[in-house]
Order: sequence, then C-alpha cells, then structure tokens
Amino acid sequence: MPRYEDPTNSHGTRCAGEIAMAANNKKCGVGVAYNAKVGGIVLLDGTTDDEMEARALINANSLVDIYSGSWGPKDDGLMVDGPGVMAQIAFEIGATKGRNGKGSIYVFASGNGRMLFDNCASDGYVGNIHTVAISSVTMDGRAPEYAERCAGVIATAYSGGLDNGIKIVTSDINNTCTLSHTGTSAAAPLAAGVIALALEANGDLTWRDVQHLLVRNCEVGPLLKNSGWSTNAAGFDFNPQFGFGLLNAYKLVKEAINWSTVPEKSICGVNFLISKSRQHFGRAVKFVSTVITNGCNGCIKYLEHVQLCVTIQYPKRGMVEINLQSPKKTMCRMMEPRPLDESNMGFFEWKIKSLQFWGEDPSGEWTVVVKDETSNLFVGLTGSVEKLRLIMHGTKNNPYN
Repeated sequence: MPRYEDPTNSHGTRCAGEIAMAANNKKCGVGVAYNAKVGGIVLLDGTTDDEMEARALINANSLVDIYSGSWGPKDDGLMVDGPGVMAQIAFEIGATKGRNGKGSIYVFASGNGRMLFDNCASDGYVGNIHTVAISSVTMDGRAPEYAERCAGVIATAYSGGLDNGIKIVTSDINNTCTLSHTGTSAAAPLAAGVIALALEANGDLTWRDVQHLLVRNCEVGPLLKNSGWSTNAAGFDFNPQFGFGLLNAYKLVKEAINWSTVPEKSICGVNFLISKSRQHFGRAVKFVSTVITNGCNGCIKYLEHVQLCVTIQYPKRGMVEINLQSPKKTMCRMMEPRPLDESNMGFFEWKIKSLQFWGEDPSGEWTVVVKDETSNLFVGLTGSVEKLRLIMHGTKNNPYN
C-alpha cells in the first residue's frame, strides 16, 4: 500500500515486479518467477523498531516461502548495525519453523555504500547465517560504483550502474513501468525469483540446500575483468565483491530438481588466545593470534559458514582491518577499513560471516590478524582486542553426492 505522494514508496512495487510480474499481459515485462504470488509488508515507511522487523521476518511464515529484503542499515559508511535481539530470534524461528520446518529463505541486498567506503561486514543482516546476500553487476560485467563487498556475499545478479546504461525494467506505482530500477536493491529480487523457480521445481529444498545450490551454480567467466578472485582449498572461486559469481538460473534450477538434502550440520566455537601483554594493536603493531581446532572433534570436515565474533576497542572504529586465514592457507578479509567511521565505540560481540572457506576442512591452525594501516593522520592510535571467537558451521559427510 504505497503512499503515492512520496515517490520513494515505489521501491517495494519495483522489487516485487522483478519477481512476479505476470506473463503475457503486455505490461512492462515478465517476472523471473511469474507463477509466484507476492505479499507486501509495510515496514520501512516511517520509524521502525526491533519488534516490527521481527514480526515482518516471520509474517505469515506458514504461507511465505521467500522473504526478499532490499534494505538494511544506512549505507553511509558510519554504521555498524544489524538485526536487534528480537529480529535475530525471528531469523532463527524462520529457519527452523518456516516452510513446515524446511526453513524460510531470506534474500538481502548487500548494500549500496561503496562510494562512501562502506563494507557489508558492518551490516548484520548480510552477516546473519540465515540470509543470502546478493551483490550486483552491470550489463558489461563490471562492479557498479555503489556495490558493497564483503565475505558474506554469496552471489551476484544483474543491475544497473549509476550512469545512463541499461538498468532493470519493472513495474512501478501509478500503474506505470520503469526502465531505471537499480542498485543492489534490484539485484536481490532477481535472486529471490531464481530461488522461487528452484522451489517450484523441488519444494523439499531446505534453507541450507538453497545456499549450497547458490554456491555451486554461479558463473565466474562474465566477471573475470574485475580483480579480487581467488580459489579456496575446496576448489570454489570466490570474490568478496561478487561471492561465488553471477547466478545461473538455468543451472541452479536444473540441479535443484534431483537435489539430495544436505546432511545435518554441526556448529562449534573456539576462542583465540589473547594474552594481556599482547592484546594491543595500532599504527605501529598488529595483533596476531592463532588457534588450533579439530573441527568439533571431527564432526565438521566440510565447512559452510565461518563466523568471527569480535570485541575490539579502538578510538577510530573504521580504521580496523581484520584478516582470517584457514589451516588450508585461504586468506579472507573479514573487515575492511571504513575510513569515514570515526566512532570510538569499537566492536562489541560483533559477528562477521565469511563464505570464503566453504567446503574446506577446518582442522588445523587458524590465524587472525587485527591491524590499522589506514590512519596515517592519526599516528599514535592504539586499541585492544578483548575477545575473538571462531564459530564453524559444517558437516561431517560430503554434502554433494
């Protein structure tokens, strides 16, 4: 129910059209999943709170398969923010109770703040293990200027850049069409539509099955002109700008048809050792710590999500960079510098999600490095690492038969 006097209220209508515009009605275009039904939830037109978000995330969850969220904290390079306590519980409820226990699918846009040096590691919706974060790419295969990157991005879909090039065609308010829908906001619904097609092909897919299908059915070739690609020890190509690559709807739906449900997963955590004498870091010195893990006593041989839960004090939060290296020597930038963020609040129990270690065996020595190589103007800054916890999610058996 958009308020027509406010043109920004077109956002939901545009996103919904990409997913579910009717076929063959000679209007605008056709949705990716044109047999889908759409329901809108009024959430963002005014002030919101944790309870409203939580209610939205599990609204009618016996009927809703996919929640498509092209929203998140402000993309201003200043915020470290995410779902509150109730919304986090709602994600958990959705993943365990939604779709008759198979788990609701939560699709989120990765964010549009890169021109302000923002990074989606500071976005707790992207960082939640139950969401799939989608980035965008222009028609010619380049990262748009606005698209944020982080190790929590799973895949990429098309969208427009900021120039006059081709953007997304979709439905608009006032019974019109638009040729100019763009941003990661426009990419996420395309992924939601592709996932809807997969569920149409195989309704037994769990929320984790969907993530595995996304990981396996992306194309790297169209994006190779962009830097940042690396291959992890399990053979997966990954780029924090694009996740595992550009979504291939045909391949994904085809594999979904005969997909075998992935094995139950295990979760375990281990703390990095932090000695009082060596917990400080700053311009002059890095913080380095290692921890050896046996993968939950051998219960995890194939990783899915890896999270780093950090408590760090620093006078200028945005200068902090965090890198994590797996026992197989895969290096992940968990947190990039965000130079506009001059908050002195640091990070408190902040969880950062990485998909870059997907499929690897976690057993062995993990290394974390916390440093500040940004604040040349502020020589003498020092802070301390109070707590670092590595949380591993994965399976004992190979999920791919």
